[in-house]
Amino acid sequence: MLIKEFRVILPISVEEYQVGQLYSVAEASKNETGGGEGVEVLKNEPYENNGEKGQYTHKIYHLQSKVPATVRMLAPAGALNIHEKAWNAYPYCRTIITNEYMKDDFLIKIETWHKPDLGKQENVHGLDPDTWKNVEVVYIDIADRSLVHQRDYKPDEDPSKFKSAKTGRGPLGPDWKKELSQKTDCPHMCAYKLVTIKFKWWGLQNKVENFIQKQERRLFTNFHRQLFCWIDKWIELTMEDIRRMEDETKKELDEMRVKDPVKGMTATED
Repeated sequence: MLIKEFRVILPISVEEYQVGQLYSVAEASKNETGGGEGVEVLKNEPYENNGEKGQYTHKIYHLQSKVPATVRMLAPAGALNIHEKAWNAYPYCRTIITNEYMKDDFLIKIETWHKPDLGKQENVHGLDPDTWKNVEVVYIDIADRSLVHQRDYKPDEDPSKFKSAKTGRGPLGPDWKKELSQKTDCPHMCAYKLVTIKFKWWGLQNKVENFIQKQERRLFTNFHRQLFCWIDKWIELTMEDIRRMEDETKKELDEMRVKDPVKGMTATED
């Protein structure tokens, strides 16, 4: 089991981020869906459990085309489907990712606290001292181009070049976090994302767990760069707008998954 804590600092308030995160998740889902695979939303509903209240979602990620053809030929049915269950009790969120084929031998758990600070709090997740001392803390600078893989880079999603027309925020220079700490009136926050990876497979465990952690860092980096650069699209939305958008997005995703990407017709048509 490998645990890391990623800290993402943003020039956004905790209240603003709640809307921005949900908007960006919905938009990103559309970009990953089509041709019989992508994101399938099974549930998106309020929940309450032991005094914790929030929104529960259950999604399936169909990944057949994301792996080499040889793996697709050998993999059992369901092995390439990933289940994501999330409990969003903002400002605390918990996401658990599993695979039916590997069952208890595979787990990705992401626990996030959103705090109105600049990432200086230690052990916000309240781990026991022995566990916490072995957790690597990784800071993610959304304006640092060197953290972005060349194939992921998009000029219109570069915080070092983007300036918000509606908020005046950006572009983010090399010292933007230091400048942020010196301003008393500028919104800021940190997403403390504790990522636990378990992959029990003899001979591959360490290699795969490290690989998944690298992919999580990549996802967090790209996602939050997008979120900031999309701020003018979501800054004026309300939570009611977001819930309506999520319902519409679910319908779109269902339609996109069954559509034939080549012929432009549904999979049930002749």
